Amino acid sequence: MKSPARRAVRLAFSAMLAVSVTGCSHPASPLRLVTHMFGPSPGALVGTVAADEPQAVMVGRDILSRGGNAADAAAAMGMALAVTLPSRASMGSGGACLAYRPGDTDGGRAFVFTPRAGTTEGIVGAPHADRPAAVPMLARGMYLMHLQYGTTSFGEILPDAISLAANGINVSHQLASDLATVQGALLADAGMRAIFSRTDGTALVEGDALVQTRLSGVLEQIRSMGVGDMYNGALAQSFSAGSQAAGGGLQTSDLRAAIPSERLPLHVNAGGGLTVAFLPPPADGGLGSAVAFRALLAGQGSPEALSQGSVAAWRARGGDTQGKQTVDDQTARAQAFLDSGASGSGSLPPLPASTSFAVVDHAGMAVACSLTMDNLFGTGRIAGNTGIVLAASPARMPAPLLSAAIASDGHAFRAAVAGSGQNDAAAAVAEEMKLVLSGQAPASRAVTAEGRVNAIACPRGLPGDGASCVAGSDPRETGLAVGPR
Repeated sequence: MKSPARRAVRLAFSAMLAVSVTGCSHPASPLRLVTHMFGPSPGALVGTVAADEPQAVMVGRDILSRGGNAADAAAAMGMALAVTLPSRASMGSGGACLAYRPGDTDGGRAFVFTPRAGTTEGIVGAPHADRPAAVPMLARGMYLMHLQYGTTSFGEILPDAISLAANGINVSHQLASDLATVQGALLADAGMRAIFSRTDGTALVEGDALVQTRLSGVLEQIRSMGVGDMYNGALAQSFSAGSQAAGGGLQTSDLRAAIPSERLPLHVNAGGGLTVAFLPPPADGGLGSAVAFRALLAGQGSPEALSQGSVAAWRARGGDTQGKQTVDDQTARAQAFLDSGASGSGSLPPLPASTSFAVVDHAGMAVACSLTMDNLFGTGRIAGNTGIVLAASPARMPAPLLSAAIASDGHAFRAAVAGSGQNDAAAAVAEEMKLVLSGQAPASRAVTAEGRVNAIACPRGLPGDGASCVAGSDPRETGLAVGPR
């Protein structure tokens, strides 16, 4: 149960985002970020980072090296992924994160900012939407997580993402692969073609330069004016107009109403004093992972079948859309479903792509996130002159399995796993967590056919012996994991 003080903080945050406010204080310049923001500690054990996209990993690593904590690094990585992997995590995307610091009750907190549909979709007289878009949730979700766990203003973690967009990135293997998968349909749109094609009209390939000048302007505006500007201010007006021109149908009222939530995570007792926290619904991949992990501890069943079956059963009974429960009540209902031993035997349709990352700092704070566009490159269109790729409306697509887990003993961090990989994402997180807690090196082997993981383990716990920490990114992809120094 949350304390009255924590409830007051959450209610105050919701009220703040519901009106036209800046969303964060005016930050220092990018130069001051590098030299004064956190107070560097040369030679210290700074932390461990793993993600599907190497350039985002280096952003997180740099934040840790400057003295930032795991929440600072995770927020910077989430915003950087909007630049480096817009096929799966643009500014139009959504997702969910788990955050934990030693001493947290209930295994930390979950921050849920899953994609949601515009409220006017299907209403007569509403803006035309031939490709309905999801309301952009990434910035608000990262802001809420960072507000509760970070050490600086949100604007001060943005210069890295701004620089990547303005100065250009090298197209990674993952982004190149996603472009190749959908290039025919993607490049049929003039806005997407202007950003993601070569001079000969073909899609960018691995190693090509990708410059996103308009996106850098959006990020700079958020840095200067605050996250609130994207949901209540001039940027909200530009984005909604761009969405309507691109057939996304979103209005400023959709942006104002889209508030992320802070929730209690789901829990499984892993024995030996360890508790594993999982993302709660509506990020119901966490429920699938929790069911599968518990079965793995008992040596029972197939993780893939159990994870999908439990989510299918949860969705069939209405998930957490029934009634008007508080977010804590909704999590309690999911925990009861988990504790009852229910699993179900249903199956899920082919699910959308996602991406994940995990970060741990030297003090044992950990953040693990999963992000999605509800489809590769979402709607395949850009929101006007913002440079933002519009995510696909969840009203038209099945929800992805967003899954992440963090293990702790109440006083120290032990392991974090975040997963992606369509229908196998939840099973992959469960299997990887079981393996790393049994002493195997993170991401040293493929755990499922399609599931991909980013994992960090500190066998002797943090705070404590940081030199024991190891990290891994799925060996079949070209992600990156960097450990403590």
